[in-house]
Amino acid sequence: MMSQSPPPTKLRLFTSPSAFPNPQRLRIFVQEKGIADRLDEQVYNMAPVGEQRQWKHLKMNPWGETPTLELSDGSFISETAAVVRYLDQSFPGRQIMGETAEEQGLDAMWDNRIWVHILYRITTAFHVLHQGLGPKLELTSNPTWGEHCRKEALAHTALVDRHLADGRDWLLGGAEPTFADITLATAIAFSKFEVNAMPLDERYEHIEAFWQRWQRRPTFLAAYADRSSGVPELDNRP
Repeated sequence: MMSQSPPPTKLRLFTSPSAFPNPQRLRIFVQEKGIADRLDEQVYNMAPVGEQRQWKHLKMNPWGETPTLELSDGSFISETAAVVRYLDQSFPGRQIMGETAEEQGLDAMWDNRIWVHILYRITTAFHVLHQGLGPKLELTSNPTWGEHCRKEALAHTALVDRHLADGRDWLLGGAEPTFADITLATAIAFSKFEVNAMPLDERYEHIEAFWQRWQRRPTFLAAYADRSSGVPELDNRP
């Protein structure tokens, strides 16, 4: 890993409530890394206002998506995995994206599989099957494509469930979760969103056990402290 200057005391992070899976992937990572107090987090009003698509944020990130991280020199990094990679390498502690080259490769492999074939499919279905975020943001209706994405997500979740069937706790088989595990956890959470109506933990035995392991982690519960996930078991816990 290349040496670099230490990050400033606080970095500015522009993000969204815990119902939104990509910013939530970062929020869980930040808790696992133990650096939540090193970030100055601004949470946008996403729906129906669409604050992330207004000009102030578009000047920082023309794609109008969260999360966006402002660096000490005034430049910006966006896209969840890119922000996580920067933070993972900039701060001391456990390398959540993997310690060795092999671990990093395996973590990237599983994260890509889950993001492309499961989480992104669920989010696509969410956007094209109904007006979930309101007319300012939901511009396309395509029920046929939405149903295809639901089926793809379920089929690929079955493959991940099979991978977990050997008794491992986490995708790479180690003692602690990596970033791919975080992506899978947010996919499960979003699948349980009422309008998605495809709770993965209720369909697959080992996915359900994986979900329960996350709920026993204080870092995971801290990441959902805003109680705005849309998942009753997270939002209504004691």
